[in-house]
Amino acid sequence: VPCRARCSAAGPDLQTAYGALKSQLRDVAALSEVEGILGYDEQCFLPPGAAPARAAQKAALAKVVHQMRTGDAMRDAVEAVRGREDELTDARARANVRDAVASFDKEARKSAELAEREARLESETYAAWRAAREASDFQSFAPKLAEMFELKRLVAETTRPEAREPYDGALDAFERGYTAERLDAVFSELREGLVPLLRQINEKKEASPDVDAPHPALAAGPQWGVEEQIELSNVVAKALGFDETKGRIDVSTHPFTGGAGPTDVRMTSRFSDNWAEGFGAIVHETGHALYEQGRDLSDEGERLPSSTALSMGVHESQSLLWERMVLQSREFWCYAAPLFHERFPFTRPASAEDFYRMYNRVCPGHIRVEADEVTYPLHVILRYDIERAIFAGELSVSDVPSLWRDRMQSDLGVTVEDDAKGCLQDIHWSFGAIGYFPSYTLGALMATQLFDAALEEMGADTLRGQIAAGDFAPLREWLRVKVHASGSVHASLDDLLVDITGAPLSPKPFMKYLREKYSELYQL
Repeated sequence: VPCRARCSAAGPDLQTAYGALKSQLRDVAALSEVEGILGYDEQCFLPPGAAPARAAQKAALAKVVHQMRTGDAMRDAVEAVRGREDELTDARARANVRDAVASFDKEARKSAELAEREARLESETYAAWRAAREASDFQSFAPKLAEMFELKRLVAETTRPEAREPYDGALDAFERGYTAERLDAVFSELREGLVPLLRQINEKKEASPDVDAPHPALAAGPQWGVEEQIELSNVVAKALGFDETKGRIDVSTHPFTGGAGPTDVRMTSRFSDNWAEGFGAIVHETGHALYEQGRDLSDEGERLPSSTALSMGVHESQSLLWERMVLQSREFWCYAAPLFHERFPFTRPASAEDFYRMYNRVCPGHIRVEADEVTYPLHVILRYDIERAIFAGELSVSDVPSLWRDRMQSDLGVTVEDDAKGCLQDIHWSFGAIGYFPSYTLGALMATQLFDAALEEMGADTLRGQIAAGDFAPLREWLRVKVHASGSVHASLDDLLVDITGAPLSPKPFMKYLREKYSELYQL
């Protein structure tokens, strides 16, 4: 019997069935928001001695959420609409049914015990990472990390048995529809363009060491007061559009954005003598926060799948658009340099052009979050290669530090001095985000294509003039309509890009942007 006929015969009409599904989905979303608050508190405020208790709390809640996602009530609601999304006239409603069915099928393959184990291990591994990072001792972290990789492989195989290889299943959790095969093609083309460009830049730097020497007034050091950095960062975040009545800004070990949905968006940065890192991070995280605050809160969106972020690559495109296309533009510093001059008088000898050049130096280094936009993809590809090799059984977790050191030396010419500056620098693996790293580079490519579309649609001179004047509302609202509010109505990153720009993801616009920008900066 065809599914549609079977569902119709089962009882409720489509609108009644769809209403029941929305009710179930909203209850699950509300509890997931509680999980978000617990996770944010854990990373920002939790006393170290409370870590075991928090692990137990998260595990218990994860078990309840899993039961709600896969229980009889959700199963009945899903089966009543399965295969009937085409009968719904609203694109958001169709997306809600599409994604609810897909999510249920994946979650139903995962036992409550596996979901509970996953949540508990995330807390335990995060605590182990923090201690290991403090001691710069990867091997003390390795057993828990090996357990995490083993568990995530199991989760991928269990929830996405159709995947060509287990890593495709892990990747799909963050970048729906993408595969390692597709990433290999994208990253290969990207490397082919980056390597010769980076070689040219390095040769220029060797021949003319002063070509990118920063202005002395912008040097890192204790003169950059942390409180003043925080104050300025908050001012700029609000100027970009962050709504403090529906969010907050804190300090954490690793900058991130979390919280509990569009009306409670929380983000963090970290501040030190390296002022450029903290300021750049707050602009980056504001991009994430704007995406979250711009999600659809209508009856077909609030706490429903259609309003959620389409993928982590799309999320990263929003943070990187503000960081790379705006913060690292000449126009932005026409607006921001006077703000720095006011709060940090010692920077007054540095012009807006000096700030611009400071933020666009190509300088290979240890830390991914401090990497320039030319070398950043190489950091991502290293992590991608490690993840895939461990999943494939081709690399032992204990061998990660040696491979890391070798690749950093061969790819970037950087000598890794210790684990804290090497394979312990990122938080992602500690909370199970295996398959996430590729999204950073996918997001960078997408950000370039989106900004090109905005320039064309809004007018290049007009948009750049607005940025120079500190008027970020037009670009923010363009993104809100095109990306934020559309949530997951589209089925993939490529579908969304085609709708906005007419083309799927491609490295070509990104490489064109880099070549033009850095050829001018480095006089290539």
